[in-house]
Amino acid sequence: MAEFTASVYQNEFLADGGTDVQAIVSITCSGAGTAGQTSGGDAGEIIVIDTSGSMGRETMEGAKHAAITALGEIVDGTWFAIISGNGAAFLAYPPVRSGPGMVQMDSRTRAEASRAIGNLTSAGGTVISTWLDLTGTLFASVPQVTQRHALILTDGENNEPAEVLDAAIARATGYYQADCRGAGTDWKVSEIRRISQALLGTVDIIPEPAQMKEQFQAIMRESMSRGVADAQLRVWSPQGAKVNFVRQVLPSVDELTDRRVVVNDLTGGYPTGAWSDESRDYHVSVRLPAKAVGQEQLAARVQLVVGEEVKAQGLVKAKWSNDSNLTARIDAQVAHYTGQTELAQVIQEGLAAKAAGQEELATTKLGRAVQLAAETGNDEATSKLRKVVEVENAEAGTVRLKKAVAKADEMALDTASTKTTRVRK
Repeated sequence: MAEFTASVYQNEFLADGGTDVQAIVSITCSGAGTAGQTSGGDAGEIIVIDTSGSMGRETMEGAKHAAITALGEIVDGTWFAIISGNGAAFLAYPPVRSGPGMVQMDSRTRAEASRAIGNLTSAGGTVISTWLDLTGTLFASVPQVTQRHALILTDGENNEPAEVLDAAIARATGYYQADCRGAGTDWKVSEIRRISQALLGTVDIIPEPAQMKEQFQAIMRESMSRGVADAQLRVWSPQGAKVNFVRQVLPSVDELTDRRVVVNDLTGGYPTGAWSDESRDYHVSVRLPAKAVGQEQLAARVQLVVGEEVKAQGLVKAKWSNDSNLTARIDAQVAHYTGQTELAQVIQEGLAAKAAGQEELATTKLGRAVQLAAETGNDEATSKLRKVVEVENAEAGTVRLKKAVAKADEMALDTASTKTTRVRK
């Protein structure tokens, strides 16, 4: 049985006239178990392989080998399917034309699926909306599958209008989760990140075909460890208060504010997807009507809910004081994740400016990124930034753009921009 705990980090003291309360709520899950093994319904996995003409022989062979390896991580009894995606989406396995579009994993179906993957060839363009829609259709064909996850690989830029892809993303949002990977350097990070963030997944680059196997294996192993199929973060705030924002800040920055659903007049629910044994941190900001010095108020009640059962709860408090020694303190967790959120933003803005030829703006943004990465102890971001800029003074954020930068290094920095680290002890 999965168990959840919640911890709240904040400075609850507000200055006279102060209104905004900031808190980090850390949620930890233990004993999650295995996907599809609870009474909440079965688990389903769909592997979507780009088979467009741009894949080429080496990349295509790497993708096929990686997908076959991923099949070995899928637990027996899990429903699964394989999609071949190019200018349209095709059901590569199982070979059915009607009825359920997925089969349960066992030694026979694993071997059959492996042979089907081995027979895939590359041709045509890239129309990802069709891949997303077929994924949703396959999941819908097996109603008992309630935990739905897809692994999506692409290697090229999407050949359709942005609004068509956005509509497909909207149809998938809230229905299934997806981890997305880009092979090589001819795909657009911003495009694939839109998919992964909407579908509560991850995005990363796989520069070389030989690296696919390890990433596919890790993604599928992680998915199979998510024994809690779905959970919701609920935030109650008192009458007259306003929730400024709710965002996940660990293990990555994901904005949840606009995904609020109404639970009741004072409570909103925010999606978190499936859980394994892990910890996630959320930044909650609430604006209260100012009260007199000495008064106290509950600013928010943050709950992790599975089904309709409250599994963990944290209380965010407010106390008004005229003691500047109390009100001037910024909680270390709040400061850290505020910096991490800004870090993600300035990396993406800096790379966009660099691509547009705005070197001065790019230097300023990426210099700030170097400064923030150093301040928050984000060693991965620091390492990736150093492949794009020459760092003269990390503390001051003084950098110079490198003249020759591998495209893969820029894309790796972009995909890693939203990944965060914990507060250094």
